[in-house]
Amino acid sequence: MAETLERRRILVVDDEERMVRFIRLNLEHDGFHVSEAFNGKQALERLRDKTPDLILLDVMMPDLDGFEVLKMIREVSNVPVIMLTAKGEEDDRVRGLELGADDYVTKPFSPRELVSRARAVLRRTETASGSMHGLIEVDERLKIDFDRREIWLEGKIVKLRPTEYRLLYHLVQNAGWVVSHDQLLAKVWGYEYRDEPHYVRLYINYLRQKLEADPANPKYILTERGVGYRFVDFRRQAKEE
Repeated sequence: MAETLERRRILVVDDEERMVRFIRLNLEHDGFHVSEAFNGKQALERLRDKTPDLILLDVMMPDLDGFEVLKMIREVSNVPVIMLTAKGEEDDRVRGLELGADDYVTKPFSPRELVSRARAVLRRTETASGSMHGLIEVDERLKIDFDRREIWLEGKIVKLRPTEYRLLYHLVQNAGWVVSHDQLLAKVWGYEYRDEPHYVRLYINYLRQKLEADPANPKYILTERGVGYRFVDFRRQAKEE
């Protein structure tokens, strides 16, 4: 399993620098890629910019506590979250799970326990939702590798700007499902941009210009009028073929 998970990206959110350093050293020793945030605002920015595979989120933080940050994360993303808490009370555990946490670890914890919990949550998540890692073959024309951040169109790499890339990621992640304007705004630009729907329309147009054979009659990124956008369900098509 180490080979399967070693490239996974983990975001560590804690206002104690010593704790972040301790967690980072142990996760990197086990092969994970780690990014850091020291408050709730930074965590939401990292989520938007880095698209982590897992978030380790401390409960006791100034300004926004972990529960408030978790609520905001769940408004824009289904990324798995493990809560880190110095408290062992059942109420905190229940509250975190009800808000959408995938697991919790009580401080103080051993490096072995933390890594084991992280691997277990990642394993469950990938088993349940399917992996977004490796080469995704949408059809003979379009292939995507999110690990390498490469988009291949008719055998050639297409260059996407960071915002275009994040938008495509969230559309493909939900292939076959309609993603609303509000969800895309929150996931790609941040929760504070939820009242700016023209951003989505503009960047959907950019993506279509780069990926569609006929942008006026799109095959990949479909409009659900008045609701949002849907990426073609390439998994279902592949099964039917």
